[in-house]
Amino acid sequence: MTGRVVVVGSLSMDLVVQTVRRPEKGETIIGTGFGMFAGGKGNNQAIASARALAHVSMIGRVGNDGFGETLLETLKRENVDISGMIKDSNAATGIAHITVDSQGENYIVIAQQANANLSAADVEKSRHLIEECDVLLMQLEVPFEPLCAAAALARKKGAIVVLNPAPAPAGKSLPLELLNNVDIIIPNQPEAFQLSGIDASTVDGAQKAAAFFESHGISTSIVTLGEAGALVWHEGSSHHIKSFKVKSIDSTAAGDAFCGAFAASLARGEQLLSAVRTGCAAGALATTRLGAEPSLPYQVDIEKLLEPVTST
Repeated sequence: MTGRVVVVGSLSMDLVVQTVRRPEKGETIIGTGFGMFAGGKGNNQAIASARALAHVSMIGRVGNDGFGETLLETLKRENVDISGMIKDSNAATGIAHITVDSQGENYIVIAQQANANLSAADVEKSRHLIEECDVLLMQLEVPFEPLCAAAALARKKGAIVVLNPAPAPAGKSLPLELLNNVDIIIPNQPEAFQLSGIDASTVDGAQKAAAFFESHGISTSIVTLGEAGALVWHEGSSHHIKSFKVKSIDSTAAGDAFCGAFAASLARGEQLLSAVRTGCAAGALATTRLGAEPSLPYQVDIEKLLEPVTST
């Protein structure tokens, strides 16, 4: 069965520089490589979900420029429906500057640009897409207003609302109007700490952070733990899903690969823990290639890695 996923979120052109190490303050160093890739958390998660065999629609904004055309063509090539996309005549396409060191760790600065103009009115224009979906998947690289509007529509129609709170807002909590309509929240360790104030770098800490989210109305949390897999919390019970051993060269978009594949699995009716294992496999595979869009795995490769499944 192929489920329907709608992604409301950001799109950007990723400018990726490879270096031996991260530069110190005020220091200029020589990079070892450069590439431009389709990116943005919304774009990445839409493509990841489509490659995991979901029927995907994207709602977002790009500029009326070359980068925007490239992003739209990339989505179409990946069989993502772009009828909910808007070309913004007043802002350029978003960009992200990404530095990747020799250990595969990335450091990212984004310029939202057209992404910052996504509105509740834009969501309303594409409400039929949300009303027909099985899973709504969102992130935080666009304003809260369209996310709140989309979540309310999806909840009313009985879709599963999934929020990846990335990047976590510094110094402020998420609006109740949004949280009240979220079924599943998927933060990584730093995001869980930013939102809860609890160190989630261990399985025990992740459990405490998940309990915090439940106390604020979200009964299902998935705290991604990098190489340690993911902590799944559902109505007071927790499960640790182990990750998969791969040779990592770039962690860019690993979280997006997880979210996209997880959403696709949920949309086609898989149970929660099975969907999380699928997400973990996708996230691990994404670290084995450079760049965001090129690293997002296909379902056939995810299935290969899933056998045998490792979990506790």
